[in-house]
Amino acid sequence: MLAIGKQLTPEQRLSKAVVDIMGNPKYVALAGVLMIGDRSVVDNIPTACTNGRDEMYGRDFVDSLNDAELRFLVLHEVYHKLYKHLITWRHLHDMDAQLANQACDYVINVKISDDNLDGWAVMPQGGCLDLKYRYWDSAAVFNDLRDNGSPQDGDGNEDANDDGSGGNGLPQDGDEGSGPDSGEQPQGFDSHDWDGAAELTPDEKRELARDVDEAIRQGALIAGKLGSGGDRDLEDLLAPQIDWREVLREFIQTTCAGSDYSTWQRPNRRYVSSGYYMPSGISEQVGELVIAVDTSGSIGQLELTAFMSEIQAICDTVHPDHIRLLYWDTRVCQDEKYDMHQLDELVKTTKPKGGGGTNVECVTDYLTEHGVKPQAAIVLTDGYLGGSWGQWSCPVLWCILDNKSAKPDTGKHVNITSREM
Repeated sequence: MLAIGKQLTPEQRLSKAVVDIMGNPKYVALAGVLMIGDRSVVDNIPTACTNGRDEMYGRDFVDSLNDAELRFLVLHEVYHKLYKHLITWRHLHDMDAQLANQACDYVINVKISDDNLDGWAVMPQGGCLDLKYRYWDSAAVFNDLRDNGSPQDGDGNEDANDDGSGGNGLPQDGDEGSGPDSGEQPQGFDSHDWDGAAELTPDEKRELARDVDEAIRQGALIAGKLGSGGDRDLEDLLAPQIDWREVLREFIQTTCAGSDYSTWQRPNRRYVSSGYYMPSGISEQVGELVIAVDTSGSIGQLELTAFMSEIQAICDTVHPDHIRLLYWDTRVCQDEKYDMHQLDELVKTTKPKGGGGTNVECVTDYLTEHGVKPQAAIVLTDGYLGGSWGQWSCPVLWCILDNKSAKPDTGKHVNITSREM
């Protein structure tokens, strides 16, 4: 029980903050996520952190916060879990740990601040907050921070209660970047246990993903029954996802499958769903397939390995003449060619190069310059391009990683999230 008439311990204050959140109609949908993992007060960390499942709060840090700040802190850690940040964005951490931490925090803090204009939850000092990141995802924020630098002021975070925002530390619309003139870049008020997340076993990660997904579904259901209003983020997380592997497989098979002769032994998949049994075309050898991989910094080794493994498996069925693998940023940095008998070694032998900006026009220019006329092209990118989508003379499929806002003006596209890789 909570002590009455006595100063509460950090453990009791933390429990009270959780109860307050669960009792707030705005956060009824978070009840299931709040129950995932362990939550503890410890002496060996300066602020707070999570590994995506368990939450840890520094004793002295809890003591330093008022109730509204503590509620904000708990919500902050819970949203890291809800968004699966420490699993989804591991490749961003591997590129730049500090920017990855900031990117995740910016996304969360503007969400919580928007929901608490009344000051019920107030961001602790030192947090990352900028209104322009409202509705952005962490990859988009990461790229913006990498390309344009962190805000130079703290966005009202150094004096969260003295910015005229009603006590919530949120800058007013049109005042993005207002705040103290300290010149210090906000680093965030918590740490992120990326190593702890990496130490979870594959079974633990799958179980955690299932638990979070189930908590999201149940939370949305409860919120709907209670009429507490929808949550845009929960709706996005619950939206049905198209299996990018199926889209990729269908694209290759329909654009690269030859038609030298037909067979009734393998029905044409395009007509089966309509109730027609038609022969499929067969070619002993089809044309060249170009795979252009964005190596501007957003594509990590995990994503690349998963993508290439899928390509290799599909080619075992389609049998292209050969594959041309192009790594690019603002220029084509590496051109690798694989014949059919070499495909089994593709994932092991390929050597990605790049790391600069992002301009896919360099790929189409390169194909034209070298007289390459592929039967089809597949582009793996995050979609944050510095120029146009290029002028393609062949069918092209865009596999866009962690950027649902990207809309190519040519070819087909499918969205991929890192957690699906």
